[in-house]
Amino acid sequence: MPGQIRPIFPFTALVGQELMKLGLLLNAVNPKIGGILVRGEKGTAKSTAARALAHLLPEVPIVADCRFSCDPTRPATWCDECRDRVDQGSSLETKHRHVQLIELPVSATEDRVVGTLDIEHAVTEGKRRFESGLLASANRGILYVDEVNLLSDHLVDVLLDAAAMGVNYVEREGISISHPAEFILIGTMNPEEGELRPQLLDRFALTAEVEGIHEPHLRAEVVKRRAAFESDPIAFNVLWQDMEEGERQRVEQARTLLPEVILSDQMLDLITRICSDLQVDGLRADIVMYKTAMTHCAYDGRTEVNMDDIRVAAMLALPHRRRRQPFDDTGNDPGDLERRVQSQISQAEAENNEGALNPMSEPASDNASDEQAGQGEAPRVDQPGATFRVRKFAANINPPKERQRLGRRTSVTNTEPVGRYVRGAIPEERPHSLALDATVRAAAPFQKERREAATDGRILQLRTWDIREKVRERRLSNLIVFVLDTSGSMGVENHMVMTKGAILSLLTDAYQKRDRIALVTFHGTGAEILLEPTNSVQRAERILRHLPTGGRTPLADGLRIAGDLLSKERDRDSAVLPVLIVVSDGRANVALHGSDPIEDVKQMAAKIRELKVNSLVVDTEAEHFRIGLASRLAEWLGGPCYRIDQLDAHTASSMVRQATGRG
Repeated sequence: MPGQIRPIFPFTALVGQELMKLGLLLNAVNPKIGGILVRGEKGTAKSTAARALAHLLPEVPIVADCRFSCDPTRPATWCDECRDRVDQGSSLETKHRHVQLIELPVSATEDRVVGTLDIEHAVTEGKRRFESGLLASANRGILYVDEVNLLSDHLVDVLLDAAAMGVNYVEREGISISHPAEFILIGTMNPEEGELRPQLLDRFALTAEVEGIHEPHLRAEVVKRRAAFESDPIAFNVLWQDMEEGERQRVEQARTLLPEVILSDQMLDLITRICSDLQVDGLRADIVMYKTAMTHCAYDGRTEVNMDDIRVAAMLALPHRRRRQPFDDTGNDPGDLERRVQSQISQAEAENNEGALNPMSEPASDNASDEQAGQGEAPRVDQPGATFRVRKFAANINPPKERQRLGRRTSVTNTEPVGRYVRGAIPEERPHSLALDATVRAAAPFQKERREAATDGRILQLRTWDIREKVRERRLSNLIVFVLDTSGSMGVENHMVMTKGAILSLLTDAYQKRDRIALVTFHGTGAEILLEPTNSVQRAERILRHLPTGGRTPLADGLRIAGDLLSKERDRDSAVLPVLIVVSDGRANVALHGSDPIEDVKQMAAKIRELKVNSLVVDTEAEHFRIGLASRLAEWLGGPCYRIDQLDAHTASSMVRQATGRG
């Protein structure tokens, strides 16, 4: 396409990932759906698809010299500047342009996103004027946020508010302004790098889970197409030009047809029944399904919503909303979701055939589908036992009250030169670091009159009260290192079942508090790190569920590996708050270097204690043969020891408080 800075891989040339591509196209037809979150492992064409969508879409009409790219055909959405020009009798010149793809970097500040004071104008003219940000640039286009789960929560809130309202409201630095901000919001993320908060996850209208392609012939096709594109991008785009143009026309036709689409009361009733059956919180899911079903109908070239439209809407709007607990497997099982949606659709079809759709009828039994869901699953080793709620799982970091955030301990703000610069503030004492941009913005409106009164000829006239210092934000969380005994002795008397249930309870708490998790296991002849420190506790949970037991007990090596891991993390960040939880019966029968295995354990425990790590030991020793080996290990580590049968909610809560220094 003319005007492109660099060739873009064609959207229609993408192999597989049909649900992701459909979700993107439906948002392109109807941006009011509210955006899409694409979740999946690395290398699954998430970013490629977002950029290719902008290349695919039809050109849009804009007001030629409007900095907000207002739509000349929709006066109700014009910015104040366009309205003022028309009120003064001026005409608005129109032009067409390609859809803009605005990429929001993870390091972006709020000023850059929402807009701020135009410093140059304020300095030269002595007047406040708004300098537009990324939201203004994204109007009538696509706002793409890669790794949205790593973006600051307050910025995600700003993006989702603007996407939902179609307007960006700015109240800051003496500026009060609003401007249109209608854009297609596309967020991508790799769940292994951490999850979005459930509140933010729910506000993405649609979601698409993508996985790597495993079929050899499809993988080969991906490689062939990519190689052809890199060899000659222009020729490759020409090859796919007809397909791109066909899809572009289909999007245009769907936009034209959308106002004519009808959704009957029967279809609306089906939407609400599906959401109710899946116990979806709130009504956002019902509304999103309503919009998505109508949009899919228009995209399919029809004017009356049918049950297939409802099915597609459910598969895009419900997966990220139906999970009620952090580790509820059914919430992540697309097969289970599709079965339950199909069950409701089949019931509705049967009732329609009988001539009446009774919204009070009992839902179809899910027994058959549940039985099918259970067939073909691989047998699991030592499934976790019952979990419990862990309360007040927090380290004794003693933050000021204003820094504490309910339900999590992920970040604090400070004026020390550590962390990401987020804003400027009036210093309470001598400023640690000057926030030059905020200082200039504070002084800018007064420059004209100050220069007229001054005689020193300085270009920038500053006063003491203009000074602003940098406020930085940094993540501050616990690092919980589980050292888990998976030797043969753990397989007796359901010890591993009870242990996994206890660890899952702590993982649930860590999920809510945004702690990082690491998992070290030891059995056979040595230990290994099964999970490097990560915010993705769901990944830890999946590993834990399938963890087998067997072999000898190299406890010393497990402590050695954990100690090295803790030391490395401390070197990377001296403020890290580590917690070591050793789950073992305390036995050791494998030495590190051919010496005494018990002496090795004692030496490794002493090294960990030197790191000043809060530790606790969960004793899994059999009740009828208790000799206190785990208690001895806890003494060497300098932490408390609890028997596994004491791990109820009250005891676990108190033991973690003790381990983290809260007493």
